Amino acid sequence: MGYNMAIIAFLSQKGGVGKSTLARAFACEAKKSGLSIKLADLDTQQGTVSEWHRHRLNNGNDPVGSVEVFGKVRDALELADSFDILILDGAPRASTATLEIAKVADLLVLPTGASRDDLIPTVLLAHELVKKGVPPERIGIALVRVSTESEIQDANHYITQAGHYCYKGYLPEKPAYRQAQNDGLAVTETRYKSLNERADELVQSITDRL
Repeated sequence: MGYNMAIIAFLSQKGGVGKSTLARAFACEAKKSGLSIKLADLDTQQGTVSEWHRHRLNNGNDPVGSVEVFGKVRDALELADSFDILILDGAPRASTATLEIAKVADLLVLPTGASRDDLIPTVLLAHELVKKGVPPERIGIALVRVSTESEIQDANHYITQAGHYCYKGYLPEKPAYRQAQNDGLAVTETRYKSLNERADELVQSITDRL
């Protein structure tokens, strides 16, 4: 692709499915591994990631790397070779920029909840990316904000039956995850070891596909 580092993108058709949540967690864990990170917030309307990082620093927490808002994908890519990993947090909607991101990324993460309201647009986005020439092995769907084992199994079955990869692990619906992010932390940095381990499992599954 012309870049010396890894590019990982978090994309979605809609907001509220955990896209920025996973992008932040991935950045935190990659930084802990000693990698240099550029986290590009491509949502200029909300700037969710950049606002979270500002809050993180104000609370005295370690930075996750270099975090910046970009209005255009190509502007973020110009800095690509200066870091080990470029993380692209796309806007919460499908657009021409979504395909632009998908074509340069080494790995795509499409978060979804377990309801059909979340699953259907996520799978449709994955279908559309493949149709536009994105290799299916670069695409994976991550389960976020799920509650029961049965809905996890049902969602996993729906994704795999649609012909797409579902990342191992999942992020359960827990208030402690929201509180951690409110404090400028990632979902891998809560006060609860079991919740951190659950989030770590999903992040590691994403890492393993790079």
